[in-house]
Amino acid sequence: MIEYNVTGAFLVGLMGAAHCFGMCGGLVGAFSTQLPKASSGNALAHQLGFLLSYNLGRILSYSLAGALVGGSAAALGQLFDIDTYLLVLRVLAGLMMIATGLYIAKIWGGVVQIEKVGQLIWPHIKPLAQKVLPLQRRRQALVAGLLWGWLPCGLVYSTLTWSVASGSALTGALIMLAFGLGTLPALLSAGIAARTLANWVQKRAVRLASGLLLVAFGVQTLVIALAQLD
Repeated sequence: MIEYNVTGAFLVGLMGAAHCFGMCGGLVGAFSTQLPKASSGNALAHQLGFLLSYNLGRILSYSLAGALVGGSAAALGQLFDIDTYLLVLRVLAGLMMIATGLYIAKIWGGVVQIEKVGQLIWPHIKPLAQKVLPLQRRRQALVAGLLWGWLPCGLVYSTLTWSVASGSALTGALIMLAFGLGTLPALLSAGIAARTLANWVQKRAVRLASGLLLVAFGVQTLVIALAQLD
């Protein structure tokens, strides 16, 4: 089940490229236009260094969030019947995996509604994130990624439910690390490459196949959890 969650998390990040472009693409583009010019050497490598630093910070934030919720679930499990507690969480994770698959397949978009949860946290983080702009050094880009990684995102939150259900800080972190790595192709792309990737992931057959694969993962997770609850 852990392997399915990690694979599914990577797939969500990869196939959620269109959502990533909408949520973070403009932000990354704004960062790119504000980067200091390279004093010497390859300008593309200079820009890529900043983008990699930003995305490293973002993925570290996802991994930290996964560790926190996974570890918290494990700690809370000590207060309840641990077997029943984790099985209920896995039922929730299966349902969220199905909902995310339906979103990627463009069948049902309800999963993005949970972005409203992040509106309680983001207003407190946004002022800090804005203070590191404009980016002048790579460590600033890393800090910016660490902070902007908490931007409200339905796909992030739905994947976090799998980290909760893992009942482990390490597994929770690995799940969110896989998700973050899956988003890299979209957020490192630029110009023609970005449009090419966006067009590919928007193809009906690609979205449908990826979404239904996630639904299958979710159904299997749900069936196993429900069978163990009986």
